[in-house]
Amino acid sequence: MIETGLKDRVVIVTGAAAGIGRATALRFAAEGAKVAAWDVSADAGAGLTEAIEQAGGEALFQAVDVTDRTAVEAAVAEVVARWGGIDVLVNNAGIVRDAQLVKYKNGEVVSTMSDEQYDAVLNVNLRAVFVCTRAVVPHMIGAGSGVVLNASSVVGLYGNFGQTNYAATKAGVIANTKTWARELGRYGIRVNAVAPGFVATEILSAMPQKVLDGVKAKTPLARMGQPEEIAEAYLWLASDAASFVDGTVLSVDGGMVPGT
Repeated sequence: MIETGLKDRVVIVTGAAAGIGRATALRFAAEGAKVAAWDVSADAGAGLTEAIEQAGGEALFQAVDVTDRTAVEAAVAEVVARWGGIDVLVNNAGIVRDAQLVKYKNGEVVSTMSDEQYDAVLNVNLRAVFVCTRAVVPHMIGAGSGVVLNASSVVGLYGNFGQTNYAATKAGVIANTKTWARELGRYGIRVNAVAPGFVATEILSAMPQKVLDGVKAKTPLARMGQPEEIAEAYLWLASDAASFVDGTVLSVDGGMVPGT
C-alpha cells in the first residue's frame, strides 16, 4: 500500500457537495486528512460533514461562493484559524452552460451563445480558480510547502462542440497551472492539473443518450469514468508519492481519442 503522507494534512476541496468534488473530499478523508469542504449550496453541509467524518477525516463544511473574493478570503481565514494552515487546495468547482457559438439553420442564425452563458462559466471555472489560489498560496509560502490541484478537462486539450466557454476555461486552467508551477516551486509548492474525460456525474445525466453513446465509442475503455477514479488522481498528485511532479496535466480519460 502506498504511503500517501496525507494523515492530518489540511485539504480544501471546492465544489465538494456532489460528483467528483464529493468523491475527492471522501477520499482524502479516508487517508485521515482534515477536509474543508466548500460548496455554494449550504443545504449540503450536514450530510457532507457526516460523510467525511464517517470516512475517517475531520470535517469543516463552508458555504462559499468561489467567485466572491471576500467570501473566499474569509473561508480561508476560518480554515487557518481552526487547523493552523492549508496543505492542499483542490480547485474542483465548475459549471456548464452549453450552446453553439452561432447556430445556423435554414439560411439564418437561430441562436448564439450569450454573454451571460460565457461569463458565468468563466467566472466559476477560471476566475474562481485564480481567486481561491491567490487566497491560499500565502499560507503555503509561509509554511514552505503545499499542493494546488486544478480541475481541467480533455475539453481543454481538444475542444468540444457547443462548449466554447467551458473549453476556454479548462484551457486557461492548464495555462495557470503551468505558470504557477514556475512561480511557486521555489517555495516548495507543487501545482498540477487533472484533465478528466467524461465522468458519470449529475452534469452528464442531462445529455442525450446518443451523445453519451458517442462519447463511449471514442473511449478505448468503452465506458464513462467514475468520480472515485478522478479522486484517486487528485489523491496521488497531493501525496508524497508525487513529490517531484509539478506543472503537469494528468489525463484521466479512459484513453479517449478525439475525433474518432
